[in-house]
Amino acid sequence: MKFLSKLLLFLLLAFPITVLLNGRGIGPVVSAQDLTEDEEALDDTVVEDEDDEAEVEEDEPTELTEEKEEEEEDFTSSELKASPNADTTILFVKGEDFPANNIVKFLVGFTNKGSEDFVVESLDASFRYPQDYQFYIQNFTALQLNTLVQPQRQATFEYSFIPAEPMGGRPFGLVINLNYKDTAGNIFQDAVFNKTVTITEKEDGLDGETIFMYVFLGGLGLLLIVGLHQLLESRKRKRSSQKKVEMGTSNQNDVDMSWIPQETLNQINKASPRRSPRKRQQKRAVGSDE
Repeated sequence: MKFLSKLLLFLLLAFPITVLLNGRGIGPVVSAQDLTEDEEALDDTVVEDEDDEAEVEEDEPTELTEEKEEEEEDFTSSELKASPNADTTILFVKGEDFPANNIVKFLVGFTNKGSEDFVVESLDASFRYPQDYQFYIQNFTALQLNTLVQPQRQATFEYSFIPAEPMGGRPFGLVINLNYKDTAGNIFQDAVFNKTVTITEKEDGLDGETIFMYVFLGGLGLLLIVGLHQLLESRKRKRSSQKKVEMGTSNQNDVDMSWIPQETLNQINKASPRRSPRKRQQKRAVGSDE
């Protein structure tokens, strides 16, 4: 009985363990197979995505180059030129000087050399970046003209603009275009002026900095003048205090009598004998007693 009870206990313990071991052994195999299948599927999708990206990257440069070529073709085709039957001239009223925040005026002359009429439509001007004239810095309003110029005739147009104040002291490209067309409807554009110019800074009469500088210099000059006056006065006082008072020849022993003859000295002493004030007073007192 003891043996059967032990065997039954052993079977009860061994059966769950075997079941658990079998379950664990099968599970990992199935999951591993599933993982490998999923990895293969992911690899296939990654490869397909990479192929698609490569195709897109290969297609993009070709599309960009085609777009650039089309833009260049459109730009070259849309670029307007001047008519050989027309001449233009320009004259700046105050010379080729372009002060910032100041009016700049110029005159544009148009000559029709052909046998057909021309219609001058507009006149425009703009400042552009010197290294790239397609980049606009300041674009001015176009002047609408709509003027008919007959063959062998001339016309003159006036235009003015004001350069912006922050542009002072810098070079910019100035482009002035005259737009016109003929009777057949052909449009022309003549670049009357197309050069790099320098915008000069406007010189005002007086500004705050200049006034402050003048006041400072004036105060400094006044201080220098006051300092020099005080220095001269102090020197004069020192000189006056250092002057010696001359006492004269009060002591006869200090006088050199050697160059005077002895006879003359004897006569001087006899004629005017020097007496002290006490002797004179005594003599006067004796005379009064008598």
